[in-house]
Amino acid sequence: MITKSTNDFKSLDFTTGEVILIDKPPYWSSYKVVHKVKNAARSKKVGHAGTLDPMATGLLILCTGKKTKEIYKYQALRKTYTGIITLGKSSPSMDMETEISEHEIPADLDEKIIFSVRDLFLGEIEQTPPMYSALKVNGQRLYQLARKDKTIERIPRLVTIEEFKLTKVEIPEIHFEITCSKGTYIRVIANDFGDKLGCGGILSSLRRTKIGDFNVNEAIKIEEFISRAEVVPE
Repeated sequence: MITKSTNDFKSLDFTTGEVILIDKPPYWSSYKVVHKVKNAARSKKVGHAGTLDPMATGLLILCTGKKTKEIYKYQALRKTYTGIITLGKSSPSMDMETEISEHEIPADLDEKIIFSVRDLFLGEIEQTPPMYSALKVNGQRLYQLARKDKTIERIPRLVTIEEFKLTKVEIPEIHFEITCSKGTYIRVIANDFGDKLGCGGILSSLRRTKIGDFNVNEAIKIEEFISRAEVVPE
């Protein structure tokens, strides 16, 4: 497995297959990371084990060559995120990527109310995938429809929130750490959290820190991976 402590890139075989822990920078799509790794590693087959939104940072697990057949093992692992929900705002994408509308925050909103709402999200919950997502419906990605101002019916699905810690509450900002099952949309949690408080909420910051037992602290920066992989002779 390639991490930031990997020293000998010359011993790597990207065709036979390698597993790479990447710390994705902000404003890069997961596809862009895959594309850059594919070029640097000179590998025809590269895939990732779970999309991160362009705004988000943090852990991406990539597999190359024959290791792409094992991607499903990593996709199924629980994920841990840290981030910020900003109350009093809403947007079509449920984050900062689309036009933001402002809403009044109730004058009596306090930590007690916020923590009681947090409890509603613990355990198995039902979640409707957002229109601004890479999910395919009838062969078309939802975000492609959303950009055309189209909305279609989505089937709610069950996800599991194992932990939902509120690490700091400074209204309008709620800092959190969430550990959840595969397929959980943190943007939807932010949106639904704000709705239950009656003031709207968007995801203003997100970082994936863990996938299973893999930690972003072990991950290599994409720029470093590219610079080190490109000097390895073919």
